[in-house]
Amino acid sequence: MNISAVPLVFPADCNVVVGQSHFIKTVEDIAEIVVTTVPGAKFGLAFCEASGPCLVRTEGNDPELVEVATRNALAVGAGHVFHLVLRGAYPINVLPAIKQCQEVCHVFCATANPLQLLVAEVEQGRGVVGVIDGSAPKGVEDEAARGARSDFLRKIGYKR
Repeated sequence: MNISAVPLVFPADCNVVVGQSHFIKTVEDIAEIVVTTVPGAKFGLAFCEASGPCLVRTEGNDPELVEVATRNALAVGAGHVFHLVLRGAYPINVLPAIKQCQEVCHVFCATANPLQLLVAEVEQGRGVVGVIDGSAPKGVEDEAARGARSDFLRKIGYKR
């Protein structure tokens, strides 16, 4: 078995959600979730089919983001893994519905940070075994950092 760290590349103004599902229907269901949960959000989605023709299935309303999702899906190359790239929406807006999607088995991550997927490869194929999301801690927040966190959440509308 070989394990490698595959970096995901996406625009700085985007967030990504990476997960695993079990059915080709996922690509249409997640696309519907995005457009009905956050109307006006731009997105690209790529889903790696794991049987039959083993194609990367795509959906989205922004050709650039569909291409980004597709490139990441091809780089990772793991069956039944989906890559959702969002612009104009945060993962918190879509995660509850994605987690409730009948075919979704697992969400690996949802982030805007630099991201690497740990991918195991065996004779049969490839699978995601973990993620490296962002950077290691540099310390513990003090009162000023706590205040900055509180102010930020209120600035973006997630707290009153």
